[in-house]
Amino acid sequence: MQKYDKLDKIGEGTYGMVFKARNKETGEIVALKRVRLDDDDEGVPSSALREICLLRELKHPNVVRLFDVVHSEGKLTLVFEFCEQDLKKFFDSMNLQPIEPSLVRSLMQQLLKGLYYCHSRHVLHRDLKPQNLLLDSSMQLKLADFGLARAFGVPVRCYSAEVVTLWYRPPDVLFGAKLYNCSIDMWSAGCIFAEISNVGRPLFPGSDVDDQLKRIFKQLGTPNEDNWPAVSTLPDYKPFPTMHPSISWSQIVPNLSSLGRDLLQKLLVCNPAGRMDSESALKHPYFSAIEN
Repeated sequence: MQKYDKLDKIGEGTYGMVFKARNKETGEIVALKRVRLDDDDEGVPSSALREICLLRELKHPNVVRLFDVVHSEGKLTLVFEFCEQDLKKFFDSMNLQPIEPSLVRSLMQQLLKGLYYCHSRHVLHRDLKPQNLLLDSSMQLKLADFGLARAFGVPVRCYSAEVVTLWYRPPDVLFGAKLYNCSIDMWSAGCIFAEISNVGRPLFPGSDVDDQLKRIFKQLGTPNEDNWPAVSTLPDYKPFPTMHPSISWSQIVPNLSSLGRDLLQKLLVCNPAGRMDSESALKHPYFSAIEN
């Protein structure tokens, strides 16, 4: 750790403090994520191990770079590339001023590129939210905080349903689904897309699981066996009153173009089998059309 000069405390992550630091040898500014190692613990937290293992393999402009791992004095320090802010802080800095449509498009495209890279390498992020999307000084977006991420393969394994921050958790996982795939991240991406367009106003800010499902069904309609076969067999399924969308998408995301709204609706599909994947989303005309 003698290699680094600590400059400022940036914040507190899931499992430790994060500092801004300078590499004394190169002068490069980096972020140091300090992992707490408790004496009575069984070593390194599983979330830290998972993040280290996955990020050592993931190298892409839209995924945060892990430069080094330093183990000393009962502490584990992860050395990351430094980014000025996360997407949530960017929203706060905008003071509700609309974000340029071209920047909304760029941020969403970068998010999808990062996801496509991860998904094509069989990695699910499982905790996408504005706080876990970093922005550097040139507004390059990077997926970060892979503490809940998992590698997946064939055959599909059962995973935990206790993943994804509530506001960005898809209906299938809210109903207790333990068999899921890349569609889990695509739902979160849709929620974030709407939030970027609305300058930080969350799309479905539920207070608990039931409230979250009600908010989703109010906008998308209550699913049934016709549009989501076998929904009633999910572990935590319970029937909800039949709701039909009463507010149009142009009212929900007034700053998004018709093509943007079309992409959003293809991401926010209750039945995970009907949700658009990252490769298809990147080919959506929203990213190629010249719009005013």
